[in-house]
Amino acid sequence: MKFMLLKKRVMGSVLGLSLLLGIGMTASPVAQAQWQDPNWQRQQQREQLRRQREWEREQRRRNRGDDRWGNGGSFQLRQTALNAGYNEGIKEGRKDRSRNERFEYRDEEDYRNANTDYSSRLGDRGLYQQYFRQGFVNGYSDGYRGY
Repeated sequence: MKFMLLKKRVMGSVLGLSLLLGIGMTASPVAQAQWQDPNWQRQQQREQLRRQREWEREQRRRNRGDDRWGNGGSFQLRQTALNAGYNEGIKEGRKDRSRNERFEYRDEEDYRNANTDYSSRLGDRGLYQQYFRQGFVNGYSDGYRGY
């Protein structure tokens, strides 16, 4: 009984090893033929060069501060302005709601100034103010509605 089990294992190992050797011997000439083909080599070099140029363009775009939607400004400027505007807006909206004042965000000083958390390192102040005011309106609406 043990002899039969041992025989099956040995035969299975031999079969598996021969299968791997057969695949290796068949694939090796194909890989060598591709590498020796000058057209294949040129195609690979062109593809590598294309990827490198694409990567460089992406780095230049990020350094300029453009975004892929064409709105202008860096991601950090947009996120900082939207977050600061939303946080200030929600505070003012809750305050107006608790005092039973009318829904009017344009009379708020923070909305008019739109410079909370602004730093010149972020970029254009006018663009920051646009994003800040968008965030402020959303925050004010949520705060006034009780969220």
